Order: sequence, then C-alpha cells, then structure tokens
Amino acid sequence: MAAHAALVLGTCTCASPAPARELPPPAYQLAAQQVGVPSPVLYAVALQESGTRLRGRLIPWPWTLNVAGRAERYPTRANACTGLRKALAHTPASRIDAGLGQVNLGHHAHRYVHPCELLDPYRNLAIAAEILQEQHTAGEDWLVAIGRYHRPAGGAPAARYRRSVHQHLARVLGPDASLSSIRTTTP
Repeated sequence: MAAHAALVLGTCTCASPAPARELPPPAYQLAAQQVGVPSPVLYAVALQESGTRLRGRLIPWPWTLNVAGRAERYPTRANACTGLRKALAHTPASRIDAGLGQVNLGHHAHRYVHPCELLDPYRNLAIAAEILQEQHTAGEDWLVAIGRYHRPAGGAPAARYRRSVHQHLARVLGPDASLSSIRTTTP
C-alpha cells in the first residue's frame, strides 16, 4: 500500500518532452485543477512540506507529521494516525501539521471533521490546494501566495519559504522555464 501511494503521489514524476522537467503526478494535477492552482505550485509546496528521500529521489511523503517543529514520518496511514492521536494528547493542535501539504490542525480545523482525515493524501492535497488558492490574488505571482501559504502575515519567514519552494519549482518546471509561466491558473 505504501509503495502504491508513493508511486501515485510522489514518484510518478513522468518525463515530459522538455529536459529536466517533471510532470506533477495525477493526484496533484487533479487537486490543483479543481480549484484553479497550477499543479507545479502544489507539487513544489508538497516537496517542501513533506519531502523525503526515497531511492535517491526527493518525493512528498503522505504520512508526515510535524509536531512542535519535529518531523515524524510513518510507513503507513494507520501508523501516522496513531502518531497523530498521541501528539494531540500532549501538543496543542496549532503546533501540529499533517500530510503532504502539512496542513495545520489548529488553524485549519474548519476543513476537517477528524484529524486523521488529513492523512488521506487526496483530501490533504485538496485542502492544500484550497489554501493556496485562497492566498492568491488574481494577476499576482504565485510565489507570493506560496509565501502566504506558509505564513499569511508574510515577513522574513515567508520570504525564506518562497526561496525554498522556488528551488523545487525550478526542478519541476525545468531550468529553462520561466517562473512567470505559473502566474496563470493552468493545471
């Protein structure tokens, strides 16, 4: 099951005609398209938020938690859910992020009924895409929305985050691609 999820959600970066470019896996394309976010933006955010090395490649890992600044990765959704329940017993929800997009349990409690829903990779991607879309202003560079995804108040933490995600975007879009191409809301 974990291997299947990794293939669908992370390692299925199919080669495109342009060299050194990655096509975001289908789950990212679908979640992004449903709310009008460019799929490379969603994929780059997931690489930043939950990326881990598997067989020498950086891929987003669906069963990742961040508990009070400490990353925890689990082999299965069930294990991650158990870890999440344990974390909630001793850590405020506002200090716990979960899943591919590292959705904060406290700040986004209105987006789920049960915390372990955030460990459903498809649900987590849909929520992450919604948050990105809500942080974007029409005509604005998507990097600004990416910074707000991490820190809505902006400032230095948002700027550092934008720079990190920008590196993932360059990897996904290819070295010759213009980042201005992600200003539009194409999947």
